[in-house]
Amino acid sequence: MLTMAAGDLHTLGFTTLENIYTTEEIQTIGEQINYSSEGGNISKSEDIFSIRQLLMHYPRLKEFVFNTRLKQVLKQLPGNEYFVVKSIYFNKPAASNWFVAYHQDVSISVNEKRSLPGFTHWTVKSQQFAVQPPLHILEGVLTVRIHLDDTNEDNGALKVMPGTHLNGIIMSSGIQQGLPTEVSCNVRAGGIMLMKSLLLHSSARTTNGRPRRFIHIEFANEELPDGLQWAERMSI
Repeated sequence: MLTMAAGDLHTLGFTTLENIYTTEEIQTIGEQINYSSEGGNISKSEDIFSIRQLLMHYPRLKEFVFNTRLKQVLKQLPGNEYFVVKSIYFNKPAASNWFVAYHQDVSISVNEKRSLPGFTHWTVKSQQFAVQPPLHILEGVLTVRIHLDDTNEDNGALKVMPGTHLNGIIMSSGIQQGLPTEVSCNVRAGGIMLMKSLLLHSSARTTNGRPRRFIHIEFANEELPDGLQWAERMSI
């Protein structure tokens, strides 16, 4: 199963795995997030819809998120010396139900702004520096989405264009030209989706009124040059 998953990740840019977490583990993670939701970098309307720097603000979550099954998955993927570089909790409650157009994740979060070759498009978001790094760094970033709810086409499942991670950075003007048919990545609660950061992906609004909670964790296996640091770097 993991050999097939690694193959799909390489050729398609994504794969899904079910039953990485038990029902009890998912419930515990959800309770921990609700318990911790009075601090940290939180965005909300009537309900919380994102918590950035999740594992930095709430380190106790690590013991529940990095269970034995997830660690086994990460160890058996190529380039297995992965460490965390970003962590976010997302939801789509009724009052914050947004649409996200097709895009690639082409920026990383770092600890400071430096003038370095190949590092461009500097921004500051949520009190954190972000930058577009050289292509080879982006190609090494792996995203894991841990699903706390059943997710399908009716409540904002991620849609992807398979194989587009192999085309480098795609300009917005080229996103609709000659690209493959989209695939909806439906995942049950307790499952995960693994995705390369350069894969084109989007998500629609939720239409069935059901929640779509997940934890988004980005991993890398390469340190940044000349003393620049990943903003949220932590070992697994």
